[in-house]
Amino acid sequence: MNEQRSRADQRAETSARIVAAAQEEFAAGGWAKATIRGIARRAGVDPALVMQRYGSKEKLFAAAILPAVALDDADTTGHLAEVLETRMRALSPATEALLRSAPTAPDAADALREYLSERADGLVRAWRDDAEGPEENADDELRAAMIVSSILGMTIARHLLGLDALARLDRDAVDRIAAPWFAALTPPDMVTAPVGATGQADAGPPRRSRSAR
Repeated sequence: MNEQRSRADQRAETSARIVAAAQEEFAAGGWAKATIRGIARRAGVDPALVMQRYGSKEKLFAAAILPAVALDDADTTGHLAEVLETRMRALSPATEALLRSAPTAPDAADALREYLSERADGLVRAWRDDAEGPEENADDELRAAMIVSSILGMTIARHLLGLDALARLDRDAVDRIAAPWFAALTPPDMVTAPVGATGQADAGPPRRSRSAR
């Protein structure tokens, strides 16, 4: 049993190295320039082992970007300014691999579309979660899509295009400039929580006003 567990652990560690190497490879050159041989070199394994484990470049790519599209509601239901500030500081290897590959890899474009859709859906749920029933607003989905697309655009401009001004975007600037912008895209019948000294809401994400029902 100990030997079996040891082999399983070794297999898991090798797979993790390969996935991490794939993230680095896809992040460095995007889908078009990434190769199985280059990934194997980064992972310190034989290319044949990479193919044995994953079967194809496409399947390895799907495994490499999986962390970038796995979201929970807590990440999408508010604190947009905090999300933006985080995106300005750094990207996870999986997210960078996804963004750099999206223009040339259909799988990456599909994954990025799913990523944005999940985040937008989470915002819509947050706007409706204080209602006694699903509170429909024809513009909610469009507003949410505009917010998540804007954050994506700034992320690309900061990390992939190297726009200098965004490199200087700290929390104070986010609160001063971006937070009011997000508020302008929030449904007008929402109650905004009190704002603290840093511009952050003190009582969680805004909720739809009961008087507006």
